[in-house]
Amino acid sequence: MCWKPGQRRPRFSAMFTGIVTDIGRIRAVEPGGDPRFVVETGYATGEIALGASIAHAGICLTVIDKGPGWYTVQASAETLGLTTAKSWRPGTLLNLERALRVGEELGGHIMSGHVDGIGTIVATAPENDSTRFTIEAPASIARFIAPKGSIAVDGVSLTVNAVEDVPAGARFGVNIIPHTRAHTTFDRLEEGDSVNLEIDMLARYVARLSGRYGQ
Repeated sequence: MCWKPGQRRPRFSAMFTGIVTDIGRIRAVEPGGDPRFVVETGYATGEIALGASIAHAGICLTVIDKGPGWYTVQASAETLGLTTAKSWRPGTLLNLERALRVGEELGGHIMSGHVDGIGTIVATAPENDSTRFTIEAPASIARFIAPKGSIAVDGVSLTVNAVEDVPAGARFGVNIIPHTRAHTTFDRLEEGDSVNLEIDMLARYVARLSGRYGQ
């Protein structure tokens, strides 16, 4: 969840657009029942309020402490079980995005920062000036992925180019242009790496209205 323990639950959850604005680095992991992650960032942390929501590789987490050039977030057992956060270590690089504010440009697509599943990169290949990443998604979210639809991969808003059904779920392709590779962690992703996936919110609600969500 994206609010500080003990706070009243906000009426609206934080929203994101999948446009990465910084690459953070895990400085330290403080173990515990719900581990804390100290994140180094280029953000002006003096302008970040305690309790603010920031997306980390697509995961919405709440700032609970901060200092010059760093802040701390805490991940629940549920978050660790459903995302790649369980593998974060000192030195891990993360795509960061601060929550959308009213009046800001919507450059990607609306995202909640709630990860739906973990995908695996199964292939990469050059395609003109871009790089085609082929990602395998679990069966639980395969039906929500469609050609020309939107998907968030480690917090990056992307357009699906093609989808292929496979026994374990679905494989889909996305093209990463040089600018995106240079300004996100895609420049460091390789075959076999795990990534957080968030399906298009529109697809989720269409499925809910049609009675197919959760089937």
